Amino acid sequence: MPETKAPDTKDDFNLLKRYIEQTLKIQCSNYKEDYIKRRLLSRMRSTNQATYSDYLYYLKGHPVELDPLRNALTINVTEFFRDTEVYNLIRTALLPELFRQRKRILIWSAGCSSGEEPYSLAMILSDMMMTNKEISAQIVATDLDEVILAKAKAGIFSEKAMQKLNEAQIRRHFNKMADGSFEAKQHLKDLIRFRPHDLMSGVPPVRHVDLITCRNVTIYFNEKQKDSLARMFHSALVPGGFYVMGKTEYLGREVEPLFSAYNNIQKIFIKKQ
Repeated sequence: MPETKAPDTKDDFNLLKRYIEQTLKIQCSNYKEDYIKRRLLSRMRSTNQATYSDYLYYLKGHPVELDPLRNALTINVTEFFRDTEVYNLIRTALLPELFRQRKRILIWSAGCSSGEEPYSLAMILSDMMMTNKEISAQIVATDLDEVILAKAKAGIFSEKAMQKLNEAQIRRHFNKMADGSFEAKQHLKDLIRFRPHDLMSGVPPVRHVDLITCRNVTIYFNEKQKDSLARMFHSALVPGGFYVMGKTEYLGREVEPLFSAYNNIQKIFIKKQ
């Protein structure tokens, strides 16, 4: 008779989580358990491992699996100008308002993944600075995954990634390479500083920030961590600074008093004094 595998226990799952936390420095407890399990099961199917204990044994014997696992656990789904309405508001309302208050602003793109978000912001800023030489800006782009962060810093994107950009945007902001990919031009790269940062650290990488974008990241966090993140963003923002969330995200009741709504539909909030 074929050998019957013993079912996974809570201890097996916890042992696997602990190994991931020690090896990849990803705090699994900061994410919803269902999210962690879905991502683990995806890698287990790919490596033909039936149980958490099997996968832990496989991980220890196959360190090459660590990179695919890291990519599975961290959030790397992004595109240029994701949710056009949000970027239109940033371009036509948020940035003009900030530049009315000061000539130089600081933006934090939190959980920037492979870089489409900070480069989208850089395109908007570059176009604005072309018509107004008195203004300037700096974008700090952060992510926990240093592998994907290095990709973002390189600023090289596939032809497929350029689909939402028009020809004028591509010509102005990118160079086409021999292999058909596109590299962000230096004037975009000069606007962005990429830094590794754990959003669950509780300490912002920069302060006196005018605009924070952290979109479609907190949906994977538990309620306690969502509130901690909102408090950290509040501490990093200048009074009246903007916090832009993803459309499906929300502020917890405990942190709602820290912000006032600027646009509820697009999930844009302002730091209260």
